Amino acid sequence: MKLIVGLGNPGREYEKTRHNMGFLYIDFYASKNNLDITKKKFNGLYVDFTKNGEKIILLKPQSYMNLSGEVVKKFVDYFNIDIKDILIICDDLDTALGKYRLRASGSPGGHNGLKDIELLLGTPNYSRLKIGISHNRNIDTKDYVLSKLDNDSLKVIEDNREVICNIIDDFLDNDMETLMSRYNRK
Repeated sequence: MKLIVGLGNPGREYEKTRHNMGFLYIDFYASKNNLDITKKKFNGLYVDFTKNGEKIILLKPQSYMNLSGEVVKKFVDYFNIDIKDILIICDDLDTALGKYRLRASGSPGGHNGLKDIELLLGTPNYSRLKIGISHNRNIDTKDYVLSKLDNDSLKVIEDNREVICNIIDDFLDNDMETLMSRYNRK
């Protein structure tokens, strides 16, 4: 069983903000596969489906970014998901808009959602797909990540839709070393 988690903040006021990259790409993937993320459990919205004989869960925690770990931990425990079978999709200030990086583990840096997940899972050894949002240092970080994306930025994000969906598909069938060597060259 695999767990694919898109991080973001719930509510209309956070739609299409930089901090909601995880939600955006989970929604893109669900749409591509004709899935509706409407089930509710443990303060998360999710859908489960089977692909190549394996159960997959797409999850959007509804607890706000800083408390994402509690939702992820409850899903991991309830469905008995191995840490190696988790992929977290999140925004990354230190990566340029339109770029992305896969990591098999690592520090959360300043990302509070990743910090909470690491704390509650008790390990930094979970896979993550970090989506670049750039960093405008002239704007307070909190204000920047919670600000709406402009049309040019949304176009860049849309242009990456196919490759991010391919990464998610490949995560279902490959180990992270293979994925990192395949996709981290950009």
